[in-house]
Amino acid sequence: MGVRHDIKGSLLKYIDEIPGIRYRELLRLTGVSNGVLTYHLELLERSIIIKVDRRSRMTRYYPTSIPTEEFSVIRCMRHRTTRQIITFMLEHDLCTFNEIVEHTKKSPSTISWNLKKLRDAELISIQYGEYQLYRLADGRVIRDILSKYRESFVDKVIENYIEIADEL
Repeated sequence: MGVRHDIKGSLLKYIDEIPGIRYRELLRLTGVSNGVLTYHLELLERSIIIKVDRRSRMTRYYPTSIPTEEFSVIRCMRHRTTRQIITFMLEHDLCTFNEIVEHTKKSPSTISWNLKKLRDAELISIQYGEYQLYRLADGRVIRDILSKYRESFVDKVIENYIEIADEL
């Protein structure tokens, strides 16, 4: 019984400290087996202690204490291209599509898809005119959220490099 409590406590600690953490990261950090991790995550999800996001290509785990507004920003910031777009928009009030493509060095179709996701999440707005101009819906709120979870995003970048090195 004590071991289960320790696993659940560790899981909740990691999920709280690194909102949007992936299954593989939890597996690595806890050192438990696949089956044990799955079992405890399912219990936490059924108990509505954690939010599970299965909409992206990978499952991510969040504490239920995160407000919906923060959840949307964190969810988008967990993807490299949307993170690049958002940080670029934080530096520039209005951006053209071509400026975003040039900054990110991604294909126009990739940028278009990511801008749609950001618009659907209501994180950006589009100003129509001679050109479509993109801007953050509320840059102040996004800055505050990024500041609040800054270490979590830095850890994420480091973990990505570790995973890439492990796979080589």
